[in-house]
Amino acid sequence: MVRVLLVDDHSLFLESLQNLLTASGFQVVGAAADGFAALEQARALRPDLILMDITMPRCDGLAATRLIKAEMPEARIVMLTASEEDAHLFEAVKSGAAGYLLKSLRAPEFIRRLQAIEQGEPPLSPGLAAKIMSELARQSSGAADVSLGVARADELSARQTQVLTLVAQGLKYEQVAEKLAISEATVRYHMTEILERLHLDNRAQVIAYAARMGLDRRAQ
Repeated sequence: MVRVLLVDDHSLFLESLQNLLTASGFQVVGAAADGFAALEQARALRPDLILMDITMPRCDGLAATRLIKAEMPEARIVMLTASEEDAHLFEAVKSGAAGYLLKSLRAPEFIRRLQAIEQGEPPLSPGLAAKIMSELARQSSGAADVSLGVARADELSARQTQVLTLVAQGLKYEQVAEKLAISEATVRYHMTEILERLHLDNRAQVIAYAARMGLDRRAQ
């Protein structure tokens, strides 16, 4: 059972989310109303997954994510946001978040995307990768390219490019495996290799890279 820490400053939302997660087979082990409390809870509870609101008093979700990841690099943190227009999404990528979900998602879709993280798939609401890329494009200094590990296309093998393209288009690993006539384990291996070759930290950054390169566009 996945042990979850909830971090949000809205009590009603926290209660509703806890009920939803508990009914869906997750174990909610704690809750916090700001980033400092989240760090304390993460230290004490060592949850499998942290659902982190972005906008909170005292210490926001971005700062809390950096604090937690600095002490617990293995922590899996999924950011929650009320709007696709949130200007902090790009910063969240650099902070080490494993995924980004909109609070407006319907409950079954929200749970499905959370469950996907156990299969190594980053939970991303539709359109958020594009928003991340919009913020990336806004950066003019070029530092963003370095932080996202932008590399030449020829640093990936043909098979790795195929895998990356299909994952960026929203296919699950099992669907990628079926489409390419390979095993799901092989797909996971290729994704690990892609992370290493592009010098990226997590799969969310891989998908952001793919969006930047235009690999997320479905073939017409």
